[in-house]
Amino acid sequence: MEDDTKRLLKVTGITAAAVVVVGTVAALLVRDQISRQRRNLFNPLAIRRMAALEHVARQDPSADQINLLRDYVAWEPRRLLRERAAAIVERMERRARELAGPVEKPAG
Repeated sequence: MEDDTKRLLKVTGITAAAVVVVGTVAALLVRDQISRQRRNLFNPLAIRRMAALEHVARQDPSADQINLLRDYVAWEPRRLLRERAAAIVERMERRARELAGPVEKPAG
């Protein structure tokens, strides 16, 4: 019975280690993909900029994302992409306000 218990613990340990490794690799790949898509916003090819813009549009709103998109709107030479980015900025700002809740003015 001790051999079965040791074998079970060994298999469980190896499985847990494998899950941790796979999770870490997945997190690194996702982070790399997000970083790559952010860089592609300023790619010379319009098709890549459109793909990157759609990728950013699916992200949760953050001050970082909103500022990046504002810079993109100021930089983008194509009207269609500029307007799409402006619409995404508006949506993200609205969503960020909803998530933040009401802002109270400081007493004073």
